[in-house]
Amino acid sequence: MPKHFPKLNALRAFEATARHLSFTRAALELHLTQTAISHQIKDLERLLETQLFERRQAGVALTESGFEYLESIRPALAMIGAASDRVSNTRGDRLQIICLTAFAVKCLLPALHEFRSAHPDIEIRLTPVGGTDRANHFDADIGIWYGANTLQGFEVHRLSVDQVFPVCSPALIAGDKLSHPRDLKRYTILRSVSPIIEDEWPAWIQHACHEPVSFNKEMSFSGLFLALEAAVNGLGICMGRLALVQEALRNKSLIEPFSVRMPIEAGYHVAYRTEKADLPKVRLFREWVLARFS
Repeated sequence: MPKHFPKLNALRAFEATARHLSFTRAALELHLTQTAISHQIKDLERLLETQLFERRQAGVALTESGFEYLESIRPALAMIGAASDRVSNTRGDRLQIICLTAFAVKCLLPALHEFRSAHPDIEIRLTPVGGTDRANHFDADIGIWYGANTLQGFEVHRLSVDQVFPVCSPALIAGDKLSHPRDLKRYTILRSVSPIIEDEWPAWIQHACHEPVSFNKEMSFSGLFLALEAAVNGLGICMGRLALVQEALRNKSLIEPFSVRMPIEAGYHVAYRTEKADLPKVRLFREWVLARFS
């Protein structure tokens, strides 16, 4: 046995606190008192002879050593959980899903009743996340992500090839015909701001007319979901993704002011840790998502 071998309860307390950055929320999740969580982490820090958290007035933050330790133990904890699920009589009937907010609201939730009807014994726990969050920071069984298929330590399956194009409320243009991207100057442009997803307006402009076009008025939003909702409510013209706006185009809450769509390399994909691939609940949800959204 290695010299620095912690108790499993201490590791669970550390991981939960690191995920929530809160002793209180970790205690609620693990059905312990805040004092018990604090003692377990202090014992762990004493064993490792290093400080894992910075205690602050507004909460806690991981130290550099704490972050490094978290990244190292998370796969091990996931493997223990997956192994336990595989041999458990209940087969781990709670499926924890993380999903980008826009996809969760526009695509997953309207269809999720189909999966629940087919598998009523699987309890769903769905956590919406933003595009700036990192998938490997969440203790989930499976997730739906956007971008390149490069999540290290995960198995990844592309859902579909996507297209982007401007969308807006029919009331916004009220019969006005937009014949060239230059006409966008008459309207407010809605941008989705994210450090990991490229703004697709410049690429679409180049694709549509091969010349620069400047905008007079803009609004920016943190995440595509808010930008799309702003478009539905007539605040301006947004760059939509086909996967997210199909239903809105069908029910006429959004329209395409142009007829030019641009194919893109990035897209939505379903991802899960390699060690969870054989869990029945993961396999069933993966197969359903791929059949439903591919």
